[in-house]
Amino acid sequence: MAYILALVVSLTDWTVSMSFSCRETVRIRRILRPFFLLQNSSMMKKTLKSINSTLPEMASVVLLLAVHLSLFTMFGMLLFARTKDGQQDKEWLGYFRNLPDALTSLLVLLTTANNPDVMIPAYSKNRAYAIFFVLFTVLGNLFLMNLLTAIIYNQFRGYLLKSVQSSLFRRRLGIRAAFEVLCSLKETPARTHELCVSAETLLRVLKKVDMDFGCKHVILRTLKTCPRGLLSAVQFQKLFEELDKDSVKQHPAKPEYQSPFLQKMQFAFGHPYFSYIGNVVALANIISICVVLVIDADKQPSERDDFFLGAINFFFILYYLLEMLLKIMAMGLRRYLSYPSNRFDGLLTGILLVLEISTFAVYGFPHPGWRPEMMGLLSLWDMVRLVNMLIVFRFLRIIPNMKFMALVVSTLLDLVKNLRAFAGILLVVYYAFALIGIVLFKGAIVPMGNISVINITSGNNTLQCGTYEQLEYWPNNFDDFAAALVTLWDVMVVNNWQVFLDAFSRYSSPWSKLYFVSWWLISSVIWVNLFVALLLENFIHKWDRRCQQQSLSEIEYQVTMELMFRDVLEEPTEEELMEKLYQHPHLQLCR
Repeated sequence: MAYILALVVSLTDWTVSMSFSCRETVRIRRILRPFFLLQNSSMMKKTLKSINSTLPEMASVVLLLAVHLSLFTMFGMLLFARTKDGQQDKEWLGYFRNLPDALTSLLVLLTTANNPDVMIPAYSKNRAYAIFFVLFTVLGNLFLMNLLTAIIYNQFRGYLLKSVQSSLFRRRLGIRAAFEVLCSLKETPARTHELCVSAETLLRVLKKVDMDFGCKHVILRTLKTCPRGLLSAVQFQKLFEELDKDSVKQHPAKPEYQSPFLQKMQFAFGHPYFSYIGNVVALANIISICVVLVIDADKQPSERDDFFLGAINFFFILYYLLEMLLKIMAMGLRRYLSYPSNRFDGLLTGILLVLEISTFAVYGFPHPGWRPEMMGLLSLWDMVRLVNMLIVFRFLRIIPNMKFMALVVSTLLDLVKNLRAFAGILLVVYYAFALIGIVLFKGAIVPMGNISVINITSGNNTLQCGTYEQLEYWPNNFDDFAAALVTLWDVMVVNNWQVFLDAFSRYSSPWSKLYFVSWWLISSVIWVNLFVALLLENFIHKWDRRCQQQSLSEIEYQVTMELMFRDVLEEPTEEELMEKLYQHPHLQLCR
């Protein structure tokens, strides 16, 4: 129903847009686009339901935060009230002049973005005033904000775990139902004491089933080795547990050489110590680049001589090429490419080689006085910098050779896959807020021009230090979609976000603060805290599980990324499955 409604509204809005020749400013169908993304992801829908279930608990803590903020705002307005001495009223004038300004100042202080700026005027007058700000920050930021993180994590995780548990139960129920149906077929041999499914019958059915090729291949291979050609309920269930796993591809075999000399070369260049030597060479390359950059840091482009840097890059890239070719000889091309680290290494080596050949073709071989000059799209210095950046990036090849670092990186990569649903929801929220921001604030701020000053008084206009104008934040606006996304990111990070609150309240309306505070609540308070909590939980589970294994290379399968809480899920019992099957309206069991 919601899908049809979204389509009808989008079609109606499109018709209206066509009638106005696409010159209307507000388009409702843009806001509805994220719905189609959410509709096609079961994990994103479960995540949204989980967030919705945690709203009451979150609201209680947010209300407590609001009370905390309100009380300290009133205390602050009483403490820093206006006096007869204008020199002593800097705190009142800058931060507590009226109720909206006082609320905004303390709300920003809750994120520590304006600390210690908000405290300095009062602190300069009397050091005892620091107690007010320290107490506010400790209660609000250290206690209440972290309490909110704990509540969000606890409630959300419980609901999501329940949702995933329900999904696991449905899959187990479906497999058990398939077992019961196959047992009722005539070609299944009758057994008095135990129900079984014929492997031959299951084989015929599986050939018509559309599933992942890897899983299907493993299931068919297991079926062919089944003893007696019969499967019990437990064996049937275990067989389909392959659907919960992602198989890791086996590496192709090494080439077999007949020549003793080639066999010795294969042993030498296929040994892990050869990779360690390559890591040492890469480290030496990084150190040499750092030395050159330190020496040339203060030199003008006309004074810089790129002979030394160009020469060492040339010799190191030759070594990288030789290393890659020797590894391919020792391992074979297919085996070499089966390792992600080798693909990464080989790709960067190929790019470095192409850039080096291009540099020599345009500028010649390195020689004393090899100075930058503009020829074509890139100057010589730009080419050298690009090569050096890739060399630094290539140094990441050491990660697979360091056991614990490899463990951390592989775990983080798994986490990225696990948390795709949360990233998708954040993307949807970004999209919606960016569109709303464009509607509200497009063209609200007009750049004053290229002004690079600290404090300038021009006529009657003064650019105060720390303002939007003085910091030249002109690219941060809502004039187009890309700029809106970057502006929302800057506010989510909450560093200097008070600058945006002040600027847009001056250029558009004081009510614009509600937009930015809402975005801060949703993105920085709710989503980021939830992301950090689940990231920590998932990391601990994966770390504990993998640390117990002998070797990372011995892992044949990994649990699917959708089941984030696989370690704590409970398998449904036989009684629960059969009770549910007996209640099914379309499945008539004979027993």
